[in-house]
Amino acid sequence: MKNYEKNVQRIDTKVDKMRMRRKDTDSIKVKENVFDTTTLKTLYTLSNKGIIQALGGSISTGKEANVFLAEGENNECAIKIYRISTSTFNSMEEYILGDPRFENIRHRKRDIIFAWTRKELRNLLRAQKAGIRVPEPITTERNILIMEFLGEDGIPYPLLKDISLDSEVALNIFDIIKEYMRKLFKDAKLVHGDLSEYNIMIDTNDMTPIIIDMGQAVTLEHPRADVFLRRDINNILRFFKRFKITTSPEDMYSFIRNGENKT
Repeated sequence: MKNYEKNVQRIDTKVDKMRMRRKDTDSIKVKENVFDTTTLKTLYTLSNKGIIQALGGSISTGKEANVFLAEGENNECAIKIYRISTSTFNSMEEYILGDPRFENIRHRKRDIIFAWTRKELRNLLRAQKAGIRVPEPITTERNILIMEFLGEDGIPYPLLKDISLDSEVALNIFDIIKEYMRKLFKDAKLVHGDLSEYNIMIDTNDMTPIIIDMGQAVTLEHPRADVFLRRDINNILRFFKRFKITTSPEDMYSFIRNGENKT
């Protein structure tokens, strides 16, 4: 037991040494919520493999995960850590039930989170292959997903909800998102399931959208895939209504499923 505790302490010290540059004002709270023993061990493994060189400040905090800036082997990357000790299945359950990729997973919290993390990596790969701009996945280990960092000088690109747009740029972004949703459905055989202005980033260099948070995306076989698709459509149309984009939900649904563009 003493040897085990010493090993954990060494891992914890290693993570502390990896912290770099920026100091999070809530670093103690973040550490308590995120860096449990399993996560510390996983970070230690990734560090020893040379996949991450140093861990930076918090980029974002979501319902089930925190994202941190990190230095990778060659450039900056983003580390998404799904919380094990404080997460619940309330926001995951509707996506897990009916997903064949979870059929043989034991219903323990840790096993579900590990499977969810692997699923996000696979979803990102499928979306990327379909021609959708998403963070490029690098690797996954237990409850940690390492991805391309999207931003400049350590500052992530803004979310769609936080950026000022004129009508012309908004229409262009809308058209790209609509095409992304069609490609996701037709080519990647996925439905995002939680698409909104909160999980679309904007590359401020060319004002193009980037789809993020793909962990909950479901295959078309999922019994609620159609419900999730319609919800995604309504979320996107609600946001863009302020720019006088009046595409109907049924027209957008038809375009995504059948390629029929009546807009």
